[in-house]
Parts: sequence; structure tokens; C-alpha cells
Amino acid sequence: MKYAFIKAHRKEHKVIRLCEVLAVSTSSYYAWLDRPEGDLARENRRLTDKIVKFHQTCREIYGSPRTHKDLIEDGETCGVSRVARLMKVHNFQSKMARKFVITTNSKNTHAPAPDLLKRRFWAEHRDERWASDTTFIGTRQCWLYLAIVLELYSRQVIGWSISKKNDNQLVMDALMMALWRRGEVNGVMLHSDQGSTYAQETISNYSLIISYSAV
Repeated sequence: MKYAFIKAHRKEHKVIRLCEVLAVSTSSYYAWLDRPEGDLARENRRLTDKIVKFHQTCREIYGSPRTHKDLIEDGETCGVSRVARLMKVHNFQSKMARKFVITTNSKNTHAPAPDLLKRRFWAEHRDERWASDTTFIGTRQCWLYLAIVLELYSRQVIGWSISKKNDNQLVMDALMMALWRRGEVNGVMLHSDQGSTYAQETISNYSLIISYSAV
């Protein structure tokens, strides 16, 4: 494997430097290089070429289990551990390998308000009903959380906020933008799911009527 690594990266770094880092002699590397390619090495190279193709096709999202499934569907008979090893050797990593995130945590919501909206996601008058939700956006560095406030009469997003944390500050910033843009409002129903991080006592200070989804 060390020799194969040197061969794969010899255009990027000097061979003598790679040999020093991997603690092998240059003479042994060149001796290995002159040997005929064995059946296993040839098969690994062929599989690696297919892995590269599938990895590029999925825009580097899939990890070894899904890549292995693609290979099997393409007629290969290799094991998933072999695919994982080849992907590790060639540094093929899934961009989505970060821990999946959860935006709803309803068990931490104390005494949720009743569902006043009852799935009637429309309004007859401006600023009669607002709906709020939180989602997440995957980036190369981290997950970002997005909170929005939707005015159900015009269907316009009137407040939004982005943060690295899914907390009370995120949704309150979105709500503050909505209140600032709409001016003085009174009796607006604000609907969200039961996992919302809105503070009920804070919302009541702005004459908003709280509504939580039933499930």
C-alpha cells in the first residue's frame, strides 16, 4: 500500500520525500514499480476507477455503503469493506459525513399552546396569521440553521435569521425582523411546531397569539 500511495502522489511530491515520510527506501519502491502488476492490484485499480466515476456522479455525497450498492448494481461482486478501504486509501470522503442534525425537539417544550391554526394555512386579512419554521442548510464547513416567519395572507417571508445554533436567539431574531418590518401589530396568530424554541412569555409581550401544531 505504501508503494501504491507513492505512485499515486508522485506528481504532487518528490518520490524521495514520499519515501522518507513513509519510511521506505527509494530502491525498494523502484523495484516494486518494475514488477508486473498482480491480479489483485489490477482488480483494485479497476474498481477504483469505477469508484471515482460514481463518486463524481453523486457530487461526492455518497459514502462507502451507497458507493458499494452502486457497484453491486453495476455487476461487481466486491465487499463493502473493500470499497471502504479503497475509498480511504484514495481519500474519497462524503461531503455529507457530518452528523445529521435535528431541528425539532418537542419533548423540551413545556405546556405547549393549543393548535389554533388547525392546518388552515391561509388568511383573509393582512397580518392575521403568521407561520414560522426552522430548517438547516449543509455547507462544506458546518450546518447552518435558518428560521423564517411567513405572512399567510400575502405568502411573503417577512422575517428570517441564520445561525450556527438552533436556539431561542435564532427564532427570536427572525420574529424581531418580522415585527420591525410590519410595524405595530395586534392579535396576530403566530403558529409553529411544538419543538419551536420561541419563548411563550416573550411572545406574549408583543400581543401575539401563540399556536402550536398538534403533532
